[in-house]
Amino acid sequence: MKKITKICCIGAGYVGGPTMSVIAKMCPHIKVTVVDINQARIDLWNDSNLEHLPIYEPGLKEIVAATRNKNLFFSTDVDAAIDEAELIFISVNTPTKTFGKGKGQAADLKYIELCARNIAKVASTDKIVVEKSTLPVRTAGAIKNILDNTGQGVRFEILSNPEFLAEGTAIQDLMHADRVLIGGDDTPSGQAAKDALSAIYENWIPKERILQTNVWSSELSKLVANAFLAQRVSSINAISALCEKTEANIQEVARAVGFDSRIGSKFLNASVGFGGSCFQKDILNLVYISQSLGLPEVADYWEQVILMNDYQKRRFAENIISTLYNTVTDKKIVFYGWAFKKDTNDTRESAAIYVADALLEERAHLSIYDPQVKEQTVFRDLDFLNTRTPEENRHLITVAKEPLQDVKDAHAIAILTEWDEFKTYDWEKIYDKMLKPAFIFDGRRLLDKEKMETIGFQYYTIGQV
Repeated sequence: MKKITKICCIGAGYVGGPTMSVIAKMCPHIKVTVVDINQARIDLWNDSNLEHLPIYEPGLKEIVAATRNKNLFFSTDVDAAIDEAELIFISVNTPTKTFGKGKGQAADLKYIELCARNIAKVASTDKIVVEKSTLPVRTAGAIKNILDNTGQGVRFEILSNPEFLAEGTAIQDLMHADRVLIGGDDTPSGQAAKDALSAIYENWIPKERILQTNVWSSELSKLVANAFLAQRVSSINAISALCEKTEANIQEVARAVGFDSRIGSKFLNASVGFGGSCFQKDILNLVYISQSLGLPEVADYWEQVILMNDYQKRRFAENIISTLYNTVTDKKIVFYGWAFKKDTNDTRESAAIYVADALLEERAHLSIYDPQVKEQTVFRDLDFLNTRTPEENRHLITVAKEPLQDVKDAHAIAILTEWDEFKTYDWEKIYDKMLKPAFIFDGRRLLDKEKMETIGFQYYTIGQV
């Protein structure tokens, strides 16, 4: 088995950047080059001020500081990195299609195909090509077909190595992975490629946690893992609506259910809904695959997970409107949190976007504060919806630079991200600045209801009367 000494990763995003940083740290004998055609993104990865990294993840800047320009490099010279590398990770975006066949469900594989064609054009020596992006089942076959038929007689082995990272804990997930999944052909050369990639991870991951499968099982396993996790979130959120009608307490129900060893307690925290780049995209992909293969009942089953998530976000917004006397027009509502979860600056599919959109349609005025999300990101997210003009959004929204900036005369506060710092705020001071009655709508079950009501707030949360 040939030992890998040079790695290239195409894509410097949420997966590629942190994953390659950890590989570089744990494998100082391997040169790792992360490439991207986005010059601005690469400039941020190379910025001497580590606070400017394009991705916020606890522990990431320390690893980048220890490895950058030693055996970890960030570059826009894609062709040079491809040609030099023995192993190439493809870690580019695979968004849901917005047009054509499969619109709204299927993954757009445009960037994957462009990567494959570029590798075929540039490569002059044999390569191992690794799918790191989340892809539909049998995408490896398409990549292999492109590489084998448009290359220069170079031999390629295609592996699937899906990521199982949770944003906000990505570094810990990489350093202490539950499992590493490597899919590839069961041919002698395919097995050698799987072993070569496995040897990299064995520098810090116990060998028994590195699972080898065929490539199709690996591709499908990633979609299924995310679908199962999202299903649990939608399941507990469905019960939260029932709790509010029956005066049961969702926290008590979840605790009782979670004590069942067959079920467990994880992902049973009722909330305003899941977000992020993976859950919705992967389930929609699973729905599309099932429909395409003539399995409508399977497709309908998984689509319901998405429908329940949409319902929960809509229900939360409607609760704010109805509680504020059935009108929020010209009322100021403060949003705490815009990222889809704590400890990340990623806002993709964040519940906050859709709750905000519903309130803005009622002409509420929003003040939005998130400790890691920039003003331009908030406006980009809302402008993308095309519900209102950019000018209307800027008239109705203020993005605060600190949490107390805009609470004066606010009618309500909505908590949309479970940032730990929100628990430590001087809520009595916040209450004093707000209009009375002062409302809190806690979409993440973050605060203590009794404490908030003692201060004077009228407190509403998910799954509790």
